[in-house]
Amino acid sequence: MPERDPEVIKQEIDAARERLASTVDTLAERANPKRIADDAKSKALTFISQPAVTMTLAGIGVVVVVLLFRRVRR
Repeated sequence: MPERDPEVIKQEIDAARERLASTVDTLAERANPKRIADDAKSKALTFISQPAVTMTLAGIGVVVVVLLFRRVRR
């Protein structure tokens, strides 16, 4: 096995350390609970804002209100 220059070995280790740090930072950002919750909230709001979903939810709301009103009157 040929001898390697210690300075080259040190540079390779430093480069590997920087890549590892970058990877850990990326994973930490992906696993951030606040970011995950914000993404889920954004997707839910996008889904709910579709006209078909909005009308369905409005219809369900009206049915619930009518049923509650009928129950209170009895």
